[in-house]
Amino acid sequence: MAEISADTVKKLRDTTNVSMMECKRALVEANGDMEKATRILRERGIAIATKKASRATNQGIIASATTPDGKISSLIQVNCETDFVARNDNFKTFVSQLAVKACSTDGNLGETMKSDLTAKVVEIGENLVITRNMRFVLQGTGAIASYIHMGGKVGVLVDVSCEKAETVNNPIFKELIKDLTLHVAASKPRYLTSAEVPADVVKTEREIYAKQVTNKPANIIDKIVDGKMKKFYEENCFVNQLFVKEQKVTITALLDAKGKQVNDILKIRKFARYQLGE
Repeated sequence: MAEISADTVKKLRDTTNVSMMECKRALVEANGDMEKATRILRERGIAIATKKASRATNQGIIASATTPDGKISSLIQVNCETDFVARNDNFKTFVSQLAVKACSTDGNLGETMKSDLTAKVVEIGENLVITRNMRFVLQGTGAIASYIHMGGKVGVLVDVSCEKAETVNNPIFKELIKDLTLHVAASKPRYLTSAEVPADVVKTEREIYAKQVTNKPANIIDKIVDGKMKKFYEENCFVNQLFVKEQKVTITALLDAKGKQVNDILKIRKFARYQLGE
């Protein structure tokens, strides 16, 4: 049997990210052959990952990354089994790396990064799942802002357009898009505008409100339902909501006011919000 030195074990560890003990076992089994030991670890890793795949993953973190030119930003959620792992720097670094990868695809990162995920499951010892990922790609003039809240419990992307290239670097505009991400994190809008609310949702809400006032005349019921729907839009539609930092101003009014300050027309193109546990 070949003698397995500590340096050899460390080399395999550096290559595979598997624990020193598992590397030592694989090298012993492979009689010191590094290539064979690597293959053994990969095969064993798949088996371990498959075994752990049935475990519940109720913890995790949300992360974001932005390309150097600022034109693409990603949002990704990776779940794990325990809060202990969610707070682990090794896990956080891995998720940050995945967020960078997410900037280059609209596809399911859980599929494209399957081998990396399997290796990390073996290394960390818990089931890990890339729950969801997305990216915003800037189209036209404007900027994409991202925000991670509560140490990775909430993540936000907001895409805001303007008409003048110089507006993008204006401090007022920069502060605005940052404030908008904070608003989304706190106020949890479901839709951008009332026009985006699905017809079946509107129908259901109107029916519920109508049943709450069945003892009123028909014309009065319609007015009451319209009023309640207005409140529904104010609570659930981004541009209709009251700005979280200034509760007397709607997001639409905020955009108009900031637009006048920078002498430009500002619009929210789209937004996204991830929350752990959703």
